[in-house]
Amino acid sequence: MGKIQFWLSQGKVRLQLPVNPESITVDSPFGYEDITVPKLGEFTVINERMPRTFSLESFFPRDYNAVYCEYTKIPKPADAVAKIEKFRSNKKPVKLSITGTKVNFAVTIREFEYEPERAGNPGDIYFSMSLKEYKTSNISMIKKKKASASKKRPTSSKSGTQKTYTVVKGDSLWKIAAKKSVYGNGAKWTLIYNANKKIIGKNPNLIYPGQKLVIPND
Repeated sequence: MGKIQFWLSQGKVRLQLPVNPESITVDSPFGYEDITVPKLGEFTVINERMPRTFSLESFFPRDYNAVYCEYTKIPKPADAVAKIEKFRSNKKPVKLSITGTKVNFAVTIREFEYEPERAGNPGDIYFSMSLKEYKTSNISMIKKKKASASKKRPTSSKSGTQKTYTVVKGDSLWKIAAKKSVYGNGAKWTLIYNANKKIIGKNPNLIYPGQKLVIPND
């Protein structure tokens, strides 16, 4: 296995950390939801994996030192800090890559803290960094799906199953409209008549057992 290298890159602009962090903390959470059901107790719903977070600490040395520097042409500490700040100002994700590992993620730099001077180490800049995995979402596709669904709804309601009623002996349009299963209001008989003129004919008082009438929505 080759030497481990810590890289941050954004497009063609790259920065290798001159001093590898002693360690990197990776938090890989899942979304959980606890639901309490009366008389049954608590249940846990396991949702989707949450974005990973990465935390590390290191420093940008003023001078090259073969003991801890990973390469000879190290950047000036102030230049390295400026490059990271520019990554953030661009408002675009950054690629975090650690050679020799499976860490190769698009991330956003959530926190970047540094000390311009530390006693006993003049010119070195010590820093800590927190990064979060960047998850993309196809917003345009979601909008298209919503628009498509909204267009289909009217067609669906028109072509959907309509409520019907079969006339029995002794019925009148008023009695049918007054039924609780229909409108619960006899005065709405005209809705039924207007929707079934072809079946009933010109006289709304003449309906016969066995006729199947469409009951329109109120």
